[in-house]
Amino acid sequence: MKKFDVGQLQKCIIIDGIKIGEGCQPYTIAELSGNHGGDINKALELIDAAAKTGASAIKIQTYRPDTITLNHDGPEFVVKDKLWKGRTLYDLYEEAHTPWDWHEALFARAKQHGITLFSSPFDKTAIDLLEDLNCPAYKIASFEITDIGLIQYAAQTGKPIIMSTGMATLDEIEEAVTAVKEVGGKQLAVLHCVSGYPTPINDCNLSTLAYLKQHLALPVGLSDHSLADTAAIASVALGASIIEKHFKLEDDTTSVDAAFSLNPSGFKAMVDATTAAYYALGEPSFRLAKSEQDNVAFRRSLYIAQDIKQGELFTETNLRSVRPGLGLHPRYLNSMLGKPASKALNKGSAMKLEYVQK
Repeated sequence: MKKFDVGQLQKCIIIDGIKIGEGCQPYTIAELSGNHGGDINKALELIDAAAKTGASAIKIQTYRPDTITLNHDGPEFVVKDKLWKGRTLYDLYEEAHTPWDWHEALFARAKQHGITLFSSPFDKTAIDLLEDLNCPAYKIASFEITDIGLIQYAAQTGKPIIMSTGMATLDEIEEAVTAVKEVGGKQLAVLHCVSGYPTPINDCNLSTLAYLKQHLALPVGLSDHSLADTAAIASVALGASIIEKHFKLEDDTTSVDAAFSLNPSGFKAMVDATTAAYYALGEPSFRLAKSEQDNVAFRRSLYIAQDIKQGELFTETNLRSVRPGLGLHPRYLNSMLGKPASKALNKGSAMKLEYVQK
């Protein structure tokens, strides 16, 4: 596969002092989206809950309904099916958006917990607001990957960029990566994503993640909208350095994205499982693991299986390959057979080369 020229873009990114990339523990992001239901106290409660799950970071979204769509009820502005069928885009985003005057309080609450909070901006004014709040990184949502102006405005801040690729062709992904490269961006991670809400497990196509890792040689990850944590765990084995899942409160069934979000117990289980998967991968090794060292003694070796007199010939009956492994290596069995014993040997003795009469 011919690798795409990513120029000065680096193989790892750093957010709030945490290194993210190959060889690093998965960076897990709790996406709050619109699950606050328009209530700032619920938004703060979501941050409190997410901080207890072991998540690496919390993400919000920064837009207003009028910066993301038009207040219009024409057929092209109405969701036609599935989760939000019949709702206008403006009405949906009015419910889901995080008011800008909440942002300072949300950043402050995350700081109290010592957890990183950053955002997905959806226009330049959102980036301006987030820069005033010293947002440490920016996430480009899948639906905005074709907005080259937005991507470059975010990259020009010098902050790390995480970009989701839902619905994007490979050409569009390469164009977005080039946009970051052209304005001098140095830190970019790319997340495989399927923008189905929820995403059927058969649509996850996680092999795409491994392809992107090889093609771009950048940190890659998964923005996961499937209902369980299966895809997230599997993605670690394919090289995911970042895993993003939507997050909701424990018993929430009514928030705008609740249907495909994990509650705190589910998110913690995912964090634990993906971390365990990362450590399970380890590194190529043919050395004894610490946990197996005591068991070496129970491999097979050659043992005297019957009492043998001096000069008696070794046979498959009186000399056998058995456990434990303290005798002669089993590779010598055939060369021992038919040769006389140098001394009398008792059943249960570990075989040695010196027991063969020269």
